[in-house]
Amino acid sequence: MSGKPLLLALALFVPVLAQTDPFYLHAGDRVVFYGDSITDQRLYTTFAETFVVTRFPKMPVSFVHSGWGGDRVSGGGGGPVDTRLDRDVIPYRPTVVTVMLGMNDAGYKAFDQKLFDTFTTGYQHITDKLKKDIPGVRITVIEPSPFDDVTRAPRFEGGYNITLQRYSQYIRELAAKESFLAADLNAPVVQSLSQANKADTELAQKLIPDRIHPGLAGHMMMAAALLTAWHAPALVSSVELDGATGKLLQAKNTAVHNLAKGATLTWEQIDQSLPFPIDWNDKDKLVPLAVKSSNFLAQLNFEPLTVSGLTAPRYALRIDGLEAGQFTPAELASGVNLASLATTPMMKQAMEVHALTLKRTGIHQIRWRTIQVPMAAEELAHKAEAMASLDRLDDDLMKEQRALAQPKPHRYELVPVAER
Repeated sequence: MSGKPLLLALALFVPVLAQTDPFYLHAGDRVVFYGDSITDQRLYTTFAETFVVTRFPKMPVSFVHSGWGGDRVSGGGGGPVDTRLDRDVIPYRPTVVTVMLGMNDAGYKAFDQKLFDTFTTGYQHITDKLKKDIPGVRITVIEPSPFDDVTRAPRFEGGYNITLQRYSQYIRELAAKESFLAADLNAPVVQSLSQANKADTELAQKLIPDRIHPGLAGHMMMAAALLTAWHAPALVSSVELDGATGKLLQAKNTAVHNLAKGATLTWEQIDQSLPFPIDWNDKDKLVPLAVKSSNFLAQLNFEPLTVSGLTAPRYALRIDGLEAGQFTPAELASGVNLASLATTPMMKQAMEVHALTLKRTGIHQIRWRTIQVPMAAEELAHKAEAMASLDRLDDDLMKEQRALAQPKPHRYELVPVAER
């Protein structure tokens, strides 16, 4: 098999846990992500958006990213909490709101009962107001992402993340009491950090470089935790072929046509969804480390191609005429996870969809943070017109994003590779 050692390991079949619960989001949902600077980074949130768009390309769901750096349950730089909710959440009439707070509230020190009481009172106020002002809203309360006490020594006995875990416990208890959905973005990320730290301590420290704000790869792990709480399906598509007879044995979430066996095995395939975009060629090597250190592929990106009965020593897999990798008959019989390959046209398409997600989110950020909030008190003739134009541009980009997310047909070939 060609490629880097990490990809060799990841290309093989990885069992998927049984998926029994329906996906949390459904057609017509509007999701508002509310929180502090970690939400304001617009990374775990945009990953979650792209997952939904690519895994459910025909399901209309819209997203608004409303994080503000420094926020606590009382509010922050964007104004008091009620101002934030009345301006940045409620007017969008969301059907789903995610709330992620706690990193700033706990004070970056050992557990303080007074700070904790302020947090619990303020958090209850936020959820009460959301329920009152948006009847029927579904709330996902997010346990705060970790302060990195894994790759570096804690600053005080026990470390700050122990404090955050106490806040997480409150959020879980509130969710149980109020019938909210709780998403744990702490423990799974800590577990992945621990695995990454064992593999490469120096590189692992860059996953959350300042110990508070994850980088892109760290946010991928956070998005995975949120999507798992939402019961996101792992399966992209699954195809099982008998290479000896040229017969289709099984196809899930895809359609296979024109399967033919000759000197090569060829077929056409159109899936019902796209893989989650993974930058396997990340120059900093952090994305491969994060994926290797987690259950990411099995949880969210399972796209197995299984071919039995092949007899040549080695086969090249070509998709639309371009080689995606080379595999032995044993590897193909065990199953190759196409989502672990960097060069498939499906992965390229998913990456292009994510680029549009980022563009669309950036347009909303300009409208909100450059015009709406800082110019709120200014009487400007074209202010409303400018915001309306940006809203239309946002809508245009969303339509383009959804159009690009529609899966395309591809031609597959398994070609015997001559021994050297």
